[in-house]
Amino acid sequence: MTAAQHPTWLIVKTLGAPSARELAEITSLTAAATEADGNPPLSEQTLVLLGSAERAALTLRIIAAYADQDDPDDAQLVGVAVVSVAPAGTGGVVELVVAPDCRNQGVGRALAGAVEQEGLSGLHAWSHGNHAAAAELADRLGMTPVRELWRMRQSRAARVESVPDLSLPDGVRLDTFIPGRDEDPWLEANRAAFSGHPEQGAITRSDLRARMAEPWFDPNGFFLARRGSDPTVLGFHWTKIHPAVGSHPPLGEVYVVGVVPQAQGMGLGKALTIAGIEYLHGQGLQAIMLYVDADNLAAVALYRALGFTRWDVDVMYAHQDDPPSL
Repeated sequence: MTAAQHPTWLIVKTLGAPSARELAEITSLTAAATEADGNPPLSEQTLVLLGSAERAALTLRIIAAYADQDDPDDAQLVGVAVVSVAPAGTGGVVELVVAPDCRNQGVGRALAGAVEQEGLSGLHAWSHGNHAAAAELADRLGMTPVRELWRMRQSRAARVESVPDLSLPDGVRLDTFIPGRDEDPWLEANRAAFSGHPEQGAITRSDLRARMAEPWFDPNGFFLARRGSDPTVLGFHWTKIHPAVGSHPPLGEVYVVGVVPQAQGMGLGKALTIAGIEYLHGQGLQAIMLYVDADNLAAVALYRALGFTRWDVDVMYAHQDDPPSL
């Protein structure tokens, strides 16, 4: 851990896994920002990395801003930038969060400056919700949007009007995920379905175990499509239920839907999506959301046909001379 003085804030840098105290502070800060903004400031994958000492040691750099310049042990964490560095040492992703009661005081600029001082080339930055302050900071740093990840939302009323009955392709059955049996078949199907996806396709057994250990994990909402008695997974729909946060009610999520290449074109993706929607609404939820890349026109069209509308957007920024996507 290293520390550096800033005119207003004490900047503390940690390479690798955070300490127990740092992790607790980041978790608390993330929860406060989520409550204030209605969406999380750090991606799920970043939170998984923060909680995995083995993987964090290889990929993470944590840059924290504290309010007290004299004694960091008693200081208030007012902001943090989490940098996930690519294995080759170039490229990676940075996410930044500032405490709601400390915004518009230069914390974000101080953190962004500290990230730049790391000298990492090819970094991309996520703005979850694309708040005006984040867009302004990106512009100040000479970064422009290179990717849009839409969040779409479907209400219970829209589901009644738009979602047809479930109809599976001939010979295909749906199972629910059984821990201890289905990890390897699912990982194989996920790699095949998302071979070109920068995040989902790279999920490892360790990532899967971390998600299965989360309080929200429910195998009854994790659907696998197979043909006859063949254990090979043709497609899947993993659903998720976000618990209530403050004034925000519980929310269902079409967490991830995937179909392996050899099973595409038979309507399986739509059938799996409908199965998950029916399951989530059966849990009494009033709304369901999902993430989808804005340029995935086929998926956007399907979700719109099922009653989803654009709700919010996450934007990835990069310098103009960096690759267009990560």
